[in-house]
Amino acid sequence: MFEQKLVMSILLILVFLTIRRLIVRAIRRRAKRRAEDKRHVVNAVKNIVNLAVVIFLLLLWSAEIQHLALSIAAFMVAIVLATREFIQCVTGFVYATSSRMFRVGDWVQVGDYCGEVMESDWFTLTLLEVDMTSYEYSGKTLNLPNNMLMTQVVKNLNFLKRYSSHSFTLVRDQSINVFAIQDELLALAKQHCEHFHEVAQRYNSLIQKRLDVAIAGPDPEVRITTNHLGDTETHIKVFCPTDQVIDIEQKITRDFMRLWYEKKQLLTGAGGKPSVGKS
Repeated sequence: MFEQKLVMSILLILVFLTIRRLIVRAIRRRAKRRAEDKRHVVNAVKNIVNLAVVIFLLLLWSAEIQHLALSIAAFMVAIVLATREFIQCVTGFVYATSSRMFRVGDWVQVGDYCGEVMESDWFTLTLLEVDMTSYEYSGKTLNLPNNMLMTQVVKNLNFLKRYSSHSFTLVRDQSINVFAIQDELLALAKQHCEHFHEVAQRYNSLIQKRLDVAIAGPDPEVRITTNHLGDTETHIKVFCPTDQVIDIEQKITRDFMRLWYEKKQLLTGAGGKPSVGKS
């Protein structure tokens, strides 16, 4: 009897794994043909098949499991303590799945870790790390235990995958009045963002509608302050495609430096040493 159940268990696992492989291959082939992202479907199929295997094995070995459970009743507390982390991981997976925190392909932040969800199973969450300063993939793969989904703050950053509200600061001394070049800098920033302005406006409105909050954009913003050292800080915020963040930042920085040096040379040539506060 034991040998028969063992053979049936092996056959059952092989059949389910074969079925899973065929289904996944069919989904990927269809997704590739239609140029669609079906990674979340593949992930769901894998988890469903794994659950089905576990259920059928439990049903097949129910009598033996019952006898085993009765025989180790005295050690139940020790077993629970020893498997606490695994239980928390399974609970975290159920919690994340039922609350629909994310799906495969979303950008998420779990605690201090940010990345694109590659796969999610009963015990681990696999992320492809994303550097949130440049919005580029670092090439590192993060394997996070699912218990972090219950103990850490989970942020869904998926709207940043296409467009992001990017802020950066340019710091110079007070040898010129930066307010004198603010309007020209803002006009140049708008020119750099003109080719995607209409799409950014629609996407900005979509995000505000979904989140029910007002966010910056789509027009660039330029704000000027000073720091504790007395230097001038020019804060620039642009709502732009994520894959163009670094390019837009470099273009605006180049324009700022050109305007700043032109203004400084003009003041220096007009009256020698420039004075703070003159425009």
